[in-house]
Amino acid sequence: MTRSIRLAVVLLVAIFGLISHGAAEDKPAYTNRLAKETSPYLLLHAHNPVDWYPWGPEALERAKREKKPIFLSIGYSSCYWCHVMERESFMNDDIAKKLNENFVCIKVDREERPDIDEIYMQALHAYLQLVGSKQGGGWPLSMFLTPDAKPLMGGTYFPPQDKDGMLGFSTVLDRVLEAWNADPAKWQKTGDALAGYVNESLRQQPILRVVKLDERLFGGATDALAAQFDSEYGGFGFNPENPRQAKFPEPPNLRLLLETIRRGRDGKVDKPRADASARMLSLTLSKVAQGGIRDHVGGGFHRYSTDRFWRVPHFEKMLYDNGQLLRVYALAYELDPRDEYRFAAEEIIEFANREMRDEGGAYYSALDAETDGKEGHFYVWDRKEVEQALTPQEFQLFASVYGLEGEPNFEGRYIPLLKAPLAEIAKSRNLTEEDLNAKLKPIRQKLLEMRNKRERPLTDTKILTGWNGLMIAGLAEAGRVLKRPEYTEAAAKAADFVLAKLQDGDGQLLRTYAGGEAKIPGYLDDYAFLVDGLIALHRATGDQKWLAAAAKLMDQQVTLFADEQTGGFFYTSSRHEELFARSKMQLDGVTPAGSSVAAANLLYLAEALNKPEYAERAQGCLRSASPMLAEHPAAVPQLAVALAAWIDRTPAAEKPKP
Repeated sequence: MTRSIRLAVVLLVAIFGLISHGAAEDKPAYTNRLAKETSPYLLLHAHNPVDWYPWGPEALERAKREKKPIFLSIGYSSCYWCHVMERESFMNDDIAKKLNENFVCIKVDREERPDIDEIYMQALHAYLQLVGSKQGGGWPLSMFLTPDAKPLMGGTYFPPQDKDGMLGFSTVLDRVLEAWNADPAKWQKTGDALAGYVNESLRQQPILRVVKLDERLFGGATDALAAQFDSEYGGFGFNPENPRQAKFPEPPNLRLLLETIRRGRDGKVDKPRADASARMLSLTLSKVAQGGIRDHVGGGFHRYSTDRFWRVPHFEKMLYDNGQLLRVYALAYELDPRDEYRFAAEEIIEFANREMRDEGGAYYSALDAETDGKEGHFYVWDRKEVEQALTPQEFQLFASVYGLEGEPNFEGRYIPLLKAPLAEIAKSRNLTEEDLNAKLKPIRQKLLEMRNKRERPLTDTKILTGWNGLMIAGLAEAGRVLKRPEYTEAAAKAADFVLAKLQDGDGQLLRTYAGGEAKIPGYLDDYAFLVDGLIALHRATGDQKWLAAAAKLMDQQVTLFADEQTGGFFYTSSRHEELFARSKMQLDGVTPAGSSVAAANLLYLAEALNKPEYAERAQGCLRSASPMLAEHPAAVPQLAVALAAWIDRTPAAEKPKP
């Protein structure tokens, strides 16, 4: 970005201080255009006094026609601070009046439109970096745009009024409007420049050096994880000086550890590295299974821990987390058959089938973190209510195992968690882990029945193709490893639903299904994750129908997403709306990068179907992203897993020479 534009942005923040911080009647008084949407998140805002538009031509054309700036708000149904900002600001008549008179207001469900979310989140990061803020991104994402949707400035959560040194949303609106009206041409240039900066940052840079695809490159990824490992509590990327920093399970990292252990047993990885990976995996899976991030009463896992110790979760439950962790615990059990791994996997399935499964067999997206405005209210306990639900003997056992004997650990109430691995607790009582779990299971069931009488958190009932692909893969692997055919049957039923309901007339995937309607062309993740799930079903059953379906979708993916110039795949297809930037999304996040999953899919299909052209395309994916694997390996663990598959399936004579 030019120096003049940088100065303009710095001036903008100096003037407005736009750096934010995270924190009825039968007939509604208001109804806006979101009432016609199918996304549960957008429908939550359908009766705000804000004149919301969904993203689309109507809103964008109005902004251009009336030369009004756009206020873009991006969130998702299980986002706690999204709900807070709605209650405080979007239901506020005075704030709504300012928005309606001076802005075109657009609401986006980030889970429906991850492409929009990515480019404007990248714009926020660029903006914050340029103005020297250490604040990170997050949701709700609150962005102000030019009338042609170029990013100007933004933040995350804003309180409604100025508070504790933070600008309130009402003040922000006044200052943005004042600046825009004073010199719209200047700010349009700023928006154009920031959009160009974002576009450049999302575009893959030319490959300036050749990186050898070999075991050394694979080993470097495992070593990079080891450098970030928390040797006391498991997990990665912690800050010992800030134990309250959020910590995520990060399944792509765990998949890399599993692959390193497997290759160590095959003699392809040196023993010290494989042993170190086994220690990292076992400690992480054990600590996560012990902590409050695991729902010990109802099964499944919450999204992340608010502390280093996995004790206090952020309470929403996401399908993508549970599908991936199901697969990880099942594959860990295959390598090391510990009961704690099996119990965790079985409980995920019980939870998902009970609370997240559509009657057609597919799985919903998420459960909210809050009930009646109180985060975690559904999941935490008073000691007295537990005592009332159980016999004295049952209470004594439950309290001693799950930490109710000590002081409350969450706002005067208890999050059940294990004080030690269940195997250690069982040994101290002269029991096997299986026997102790059998004693605890009916106690947990009593508490679950009691909990189910409470007001439930919101369930986001939209069905996402890619996230169902992750769950299908987890169910299929669990069925194969644990020898539970009912798990594989559940995976098959979900796959049948997605293939029947989430394809258009041309047989191409759609992103989302809700309210009986499927819409939005599928993204790279939808294709890659579903193909991965179908491959897992083929591995579990040997049924050729899953292989045929996977190959058909892979051919579509190549046609729609392939980057024939630099290799790999774009995140959006040739059918998607053209935004001001087009990403290749190579980094893993809470879910793996679709391009890395696709590379592994191509290699499996190349061997299973004897299609060498698939292997060639997989090599193109690896070559395209190899500089990232060489320079920032901890950011692309799933790419390293795909590299391992390529090394295994490629004869030595075909591998690139040094």
